[in-house]
Amino acid sequence: MELALPWVEKYRPKELKEVVGQKAVVERLEAYAKEKDMPHLLFSGRAGIGKTACALALANGLYGSEGRNILELNASDERGIDVIRGKIKDFAATLSIGKVPFKVIFLDESDSLTRDAQNALRRTMEKYSRTCRFILSCNYSSKLIEPIQSRCALFRFTPLGDKDIRKRLEHIAKQEKLSIEDKAYVALEYVAEGDLRRAINILQVASTLSKKVTADSVYKVSARARPEEVREMIGLALKGKFLEARKALDALLYDYALSAEDVLLQVHREVVSSEDFDAKQKVALVDRIGEASFRVSEGANERIQLEAFLAQLVLMGAKK
Repeated sequence: MELALPWVEKYRPKELKEVVGQKAVVERLEAYAKEKDMPHLLFSGRAGIGKTACALALANGLYGSEGRNILELNASDERGIDVIRGKIKDFAATLSIGKVPFKVIFLDESDSLTRDAQNALRRTMEKYSRTCRFILSCNYSSKLIEPIQSRCALFRFTPLGDKDIRKRLEHIAKQEKLSIEDKAYVALEYVAEGDLRRAINILQVASTLSKKVTADSVYKVSARARPEEVREMIGLALKGKFLEARKALDALLYDYALSAEDVLLQVHREVVSSEDFDAKQKVALVDRIGEASFRVSEGANERIQLEAFLAQLVLMGAKK
């Protein structure tokens, strides 16, 4: 019986050439794999855009099926100094097996390491550089101490473009024999926001409902509203139609089960990307969104804050 895997693992690239997007990064990593040599590496960027995929694909390019030369750890789980002094130091001190003269330690979410652990890691990187190379992955490289940053070649990963996301989703759809309508691809690109892992997870959940994936199913399972519905609510409020805007807000809250923060994030996204507002209007709208978001985060009543936000839009529209 074949082991069922989440699609993000099932379709994780095994080789660097399978990685979508990050062209400049992949080219440099392929050169390292070909030469069988590399410095310590630091991968920086938001979640779901290929940092782990590139690290494991690079290790596969170096060692092939020999898995004993790579140690994979997640620093959010093992973030203390004991892990650096114990597990990592013991692995780094031993010689590699095979033709490549060094082992690789992949430390994911390394910006979660404590300050003491980072200082211990710096010393380990320095002492065992002949027998071990580190690949550090993080969301924010600025959270790592300067001595670690200076010892690594920095690779900055950018959010994936819609074309790259669609290319990978089309490959998965073909393998899983799914029928995905064009509007569903557009919806997946919208909710992913450059995060391929999120897009794949949403596609897998939507496919459990039906082998024919529609835009409606994508928005429902991702707990995101259609962008046109958010724009309609904003437009109604700015036209002074408070009750109609409030009704549209009800649809977002109850039909899609959105929280106040979810609504405000989508409103922000639509306002910033809209061509219907000039720069001055966008500044005023973002200011109102920020105020409402702050109050919600401080524990204010979500419903009252959202309706107060709509009321402010009505007043802004009346001043035009």
